[in-house]
Amino acid sequence: MIIKVDKKGTVPGFNNLIDEILKNASVKGLLILACDANGFIPDNLDEKLKGVTVPLFGGIFPEIIHGKEKLEKGTIVAGMTKKPNVQIIPNLSDMAMEYNDVIDERIPEIGDTRTMFVFVDGFSKRISALVDSMFNIFGLEFNYIGGGAGSMSMKQKPCLFTNEGLIQDSAILAMLDMESGVGVCHGWKKINGPYKVTESDRNIIKTLNWKPAFEVYRGIVEKHSGKVFTDNNFFEISKCYPFGIGKLGTEKIVRDPFMLGKNGSLICVGEVPQESFVDILTGDVSSLVNAAGKALTLAKESIKAKSTNRIILFIDCISRVLFLEDKFKEELNAVYNENIPLIGALTIGEIANSGKDYLEFYNKTSVVGVLED
Repeated sequence: MIIKVDKKGTVPGFNNLIDEILKNASVKGLLILACDANGFIPDNLDEKLKGVTVPLFGGIFPEIIHGKEKLEKGTIVAGMTKKPNVQIIPNLSDMAMEYNDVIDERIPEIGDTRTMFVFVDGFSKRISALVDSMFNIFGLEFNYIGGGAGSMSMKQKPCLFTNEGLIQDSAILAMLDMESGVGVCHGWKKINGPYKVTESDRNIIKTLNWKPAFEVYRGIVEKHSGKVFTDNNFFEISKCYPFGIGKLGTEKIVRDPFMLGKNGSLICVGEVPQESFVDILTGDVSSLVNAAGKALTLAKESIKAKSTNRIILFIDCISRVLFLEDKFKEELNAVYNENIPLIGALTIGEIANSGKDYLEFYNKTSVVGVLED
């Protein structure tokens, strides 16, 4: 890949990155990662995006990663020497949408695909339904890596880069004949549970063990943390206490409760199935940093390509940054290798499998991809 970065996050800088990379005749596709603080909107980018003659994909995230730096403002453009097959899956909140049918129609065959990049609007309501459909259709035929785009303002807005312009409430599936290894690990540990999800609606947990979800959650978290929930501090406390959905033979799938809902419900990033069982989790700096390092190790162990020319793509949850604060640099150090270029995004949910496990939509999880360059 040819990687260029604009740390100012300006529209002219964005345009210049694309122009510079497309001067190289070997570039057949673009991956774009940008920060929400850039203030990019369709009005100032769509004309440029629609004029790009190679397939492109990517997203706008709370923050991005370049080398050992976490950027709160800026843009990364990576030029790929293999042409991606990019497909848009629209209406990612539509309850009537049959994603199996849409995927079958748009991707009738996978060809030589070995890695699929998946970027979604992180505030769409049916991300898990799409992920389930993808797994039903493609299974473990290749690796997947990606995550949720969006803003920490919690407001849904155009956040996905396509050749049609900036879009929202959609998913982008980009398939490449590119070898990869993917590692997934989170480092969160159980403090209590399991609790049965007795009523839920997509990403809203209404009751646990037939009691209002917040009532159950509050009792455990306040006792463990020594802190008291008020009208203004829910996320400040909850960022340290996610839920874990039990999965047979694999790590728990983490769900991040980021907001109080109506009647004592909890709104999470990602769906929580009714009748599932969840634990309440917590972690510390050491457990999270070690998990990121383990994800890198797993990725390196699983890549089949013998070439030493590689890129590390680090997809990490923005809520891990909020939890680790200035210690996040330790997590970056755990995945950084001075001999391998590193780019990444701090996302609103992560999407991955390792070629061995189920495809999942995660929260608060480190996903490391080692990509053949």
